[in-house]
Amino acid sequence: MAPSATEHKNKQDVDLTGQAIEHKLAEIAQLKQSNSSDKPQELDASKLTYEYTKSPRPVPASIEEACAGPETICTDHMITIAWDAETGWAAPELRPYGPLSLMPTASVLHYATECFEGLKVYRGVDGQLRLFRPDCNARRMLTSAVRISLPAFEPKELEKLIIALMSVDGPKWLPRDVPPDSYLYLRPTMIGTQAQLGVQAPRQALLYITACYLPRMNSVAGGMRLHTSPEDMVRAWVGGFGYAKVGANYGPSLQATLEAKQRGFHQVLWLYGPEGYCTEAGASNFFVVIKSRETGQVQLVTAPLDDRLILDGVTRRSIVQLARERLAGEVEVVERRYTIGELQEAHAEGRLVEAFAAGTAYFVAPVSLVHHRGQDIPFPMASADGGKYSLLAKSWISNIMYGREDHPWGVVVPEKAE
Repeated sequence: MAPSATEHKNKQDVDLTGQAIEHKLAEIAQLKQSNSSDKPQELDASKLTYEYTKSPRPVPASIEEACAGPETICTDHMITIAWDAETGWAAPELRPYGPLSLMPTASVLHYATECFEGLKVYRGVDGQLRLFRPDCNARRMLTSAVRISLPAFEPKELEKLIIALMSVDGPKWLPRDVPPDSYLYLRPTMIGTQAQLGVQAPRQALLYITACYLPRMNSVAGGMRLHTSPEDMVRAWVGGFGYAKVGANYGPSLQATLEAKQRGFHQVLWLYGPEGYCTEAGASNFFVVIKSRETGQVQLVTAPLDDRLILDGVTRRSIVQLARERLAGEVEVVERRYTIGELQEAHAEGRLVEAFAAGTAYFVAPVSLVHHRGQDIPFPMASADGGKYSLLAKSWISNIMYGREDHPWGVVVPEKAE
């Protein structure tokens, strides 16, 4: 039975973003079934056109060399797709990597109508290129786009375009003779391009995908040291957009991050509310392993998703799923709110087991210390590389990424001959 108009309005009052996504996807499905010749076009990866570069660039000898300079080194090509409210999505274009043209009054430059994703492609031990759960990134980008009134799309089509770019640039920029832990970083991005000032949903936009080198950040000697956020700053809030991957989440966090690094710390542990709820470590999800005071049970604890305060990280999601499958009976996986005060109490009572950050950039990085209001909270580490559970999580996921374990989360990329 279809929901009534009143029920639909009530749902919008409670979950506007969720309802908007459902509405947009329903519109896309209707467009596919429509025979109208003047209907707005949906995003269609099968229409991709190819313009190969006439000026191919040399591939750096290593990730370290590529990341040594002030500019991000990208591969030879990128994919761009223009959108217009009247005509819909244009045919995607694979073309040489290069500058974009924007008018000074473009929406993205004034109203932060911008979202992006981050994922990696890996050269496996079997010689194949793999993406790790790109469907999750594509769905999350749809959520981010809808949250800031950018156009919707069928996530599967974005996934196909990501694969298409890597099919072309992967063989050259991530060749078969690279070290076994090599990768490229992919950055799908959408921006509002309508050149009209005024606070409004843009009627023109651009979706583009680039691939580049990213520094290795998961091997922090002795573990990451975190400094809690200052009282006058929050990274995200309930009812905001912490769950969406939009640029507006990151710029306002840079001042606190810079200050923490000047004090000798690697990142900020962002707290929320007067209670001091632990949310994220920098732009990564944060996990603690702790023994329950009541039962002595070892618990893997991380902040919940139901209040939409934190990002639904793909690495986070994967760790939670795998830990529930592979550590059943040994570790209880708990998604709940917890405070910095709880961590201080657990430290005082000897119940802290370990902690780590997890995300695409940092991957799984152990945390050795959190500093809060003049006091240190040290976390045990079994070795300089991490604790038992962070190393387990890291091995599970890297085995899938690099093809040591055959798993549906590892999506093989077909490679075009050079």
